[in-house]
Amino acid sequence: MLYTLTLNPSIDYLMQISDLKIGETNYTSGERMLPGGKGINVSRVLNQLGVDNKALGFIGGHTGHFIEEWLKLEQVNYDFITVNGDTRINVKLKGKTETEINGVGPIITQTNSMELLNKIKQLDAGDTIILSGSKSRGLSDTFYNDIIEVCTEQGVSFVIDTNSKELLNILKAKPFLVKPNQAELGSLFNRTIQSKTEAIHYGKKLQEGGAENVIVSLGGDGAIFIDKDQTYLADSPKGQVINTVGSGDSMIAGFMAGIEKGLTKLDAFKLSVQSGSATAFNSDLATKEDILALNNQVKIRKD
Repeated sequence: MLYTLTLNPSIDYLMQISDLKIGETNYTSGERMLPGGKGINVSRVLNQLGVDNKALGFIGGHTGHFIEEWLKLEQVNYDFITVNGDTRINVKLKGKTETEINGVGPIITQTNSMELLNKIKQLDAGDTIILSGSKSRGLSDTFYNDIIEVCTEQGVSFVIDTNSKELLNILKAKPFLVKPNQAELGSLFNRTIQSKTEAIHYGKKLQEGGAENVIVSLGGDGAIFIDKDQTYLADSPKGQVINTVGSGDSMIAGFMAGIEKGLTKLDAFKLSVQSGSATAFNSDLATKEDILALNNQVKIRKD
């Protein structure tokens, strides 16, 4: 069974505005509200791919209720912990350039955090939990480490997607998958990565540090897959990029869906790239039909 964890979910409030004028009244040409949070994104795409999963995390207030109602409509399973305060709203202003204003979210109490850890203690050996995104206020700096310690004790595998440098210390716990993008990978090693050769070099450092599988996403330039036996490169399908939000989360969902369905790692990698690209070509996360439409359009080659 797959679980996702979103410690600080959000409503993403997308506003189309052609010319933002600071200090003046501005009017949009359209708005849209979507459930946000990296783990929630993963759950939604896993659900599209027909893979049973459950979303965990903290939720609060009427904004949290909006997320729960959306997931109900999509028949995504969830088991959130209700907290005091409102789930945050992230405003994304889309025009000639994109500007984001992200809320901070509610403060998580020690009681809330212990309740979550107790939920994770109920997972079964052989389950996998996908840990994604930033931590909420009130949680300790080592909270991901606390979760991973519980996972290790329970025999639960974990995937981690965070751009924090704590990832380098987490590698020793042997995550099943890490998936930085090119900029995040460079940030981990205080480098500006400018070529696929450099991306492979530093991606291998993550694998050698303990990650079982590494995917480095390169945007329109494709992606790299690394495990202890092989390194492969994939070219992205061609299409019009509409929205990159959730593309990386979709890649994680595609890979884990492939593994859950018994595909080889390389075929799971192909599905990962398809899923990320399908989301990039849409205004919301990819649907099953969007992903399947890219069948046979991902070409991979051995490094």
